[in-house]
Amino acid sequence: MIDALLLGTSGTLPLPDRPLSALLVRVGPQMILFDCGEGTQVSMRRAGWGFKALSAICLSHLHADHVAGLTGLLLTLGHAGRREPLDIFGPVGTRIVVAGLRVVAPYLPYEVRVHELAEQHRIPWNGARLSSLPVDHAVPCLAFRIDLPRSRRFDPEKARTLGVPIEDWKRLQQGETVRVGGTEVTPEQVLGPKRRGLSVAYVTDTRPTPRMPSFLADVDLLTIEGTYGDPADAANAVENKHLLFSEAAEIGLLAGARRVWLTHFSAKMLHPERFAHEATSVYEPTVVGYEGLKTSLRFDDNDA
Repeated sequence: MIDALLLGTSGTLPLPDRPLSALLVRVGPQMILFDCGEGTQVSMRRAGWGFKALSAICLSHLHADHVAGLTGLLLTLGHAGRREPLDIFGPVGTRIVVAGLRVVAPYLPYEVRVHELAEQHRIPWNGARLSSLPVDHAVPCLAFRIDLPRSRRFDPEKARTLGVPIEDWKRLQQGETVRVGGTEVTPEQVLGPKRRGLSVAYVTDTRPTPRMPSFLADVDLLTIEGTYGDPADAANAVENKHLLFSEAAEIGLLAGARRVWLTHFSAKMLHPERFAHEATSVYEPTVVGYEGLKTSLRFDDNDA
């Protein structure tokens, strides 16, 4: 199961009723945060998911509206009782930015481990896989994706027929080959076909890139920037390296995303919902995000 929660949807500047863009994702007992602008911890507190279970933070890039809330959040995690290491992933330059933000928070009761990602990466995290892809912004910027795999269905009757002791079943489920007497039993003999997992992606700030659709392919939830809703802002989108609603929806369409949440709205766009048709006319399962928008993704019980 994966739970996802939008903590804010504003770009560049927080507004009184629109916190800065951030996405909180929960996989099992652990949480991972995507971006941490000013006030992100306030939105987290309103959400009521707690702080101690946050074990990783992914920074798309190092502009202030995506990182300036990090200092306060790190202190809050310490006050919440965190003692385990915290991982921070971001583009090249993240180490020096985190070090600068920690000048006023030098003493924390846990280790902060910073990982700079220059190229496309795949990293194990909490039984899932965290992937990153460089995208096209004014500074180095990353798109992120989490994939939670689903194990293949185990057939106990086949295992019994092959004489596999119960204590060896788990090894087969984990992909190991076991010996029964003088015979090897492989996972292929007792496991069904591969089953679809669950996935969430986070993309901001960027122009469309050729590698994006394949990186986002078949994602269950795509949270993606839509800085401009009005097509008249197309030139601004190109100049400032951001997306129109229609462009974000097209990326979702090309990727085959199950659903799309738009975020990172320009501060001058006071009513982004008025431009929803610009996205839904391109890709119907696209919604205009807002603070508190959440969903729970579940494995499909009909998946053999």
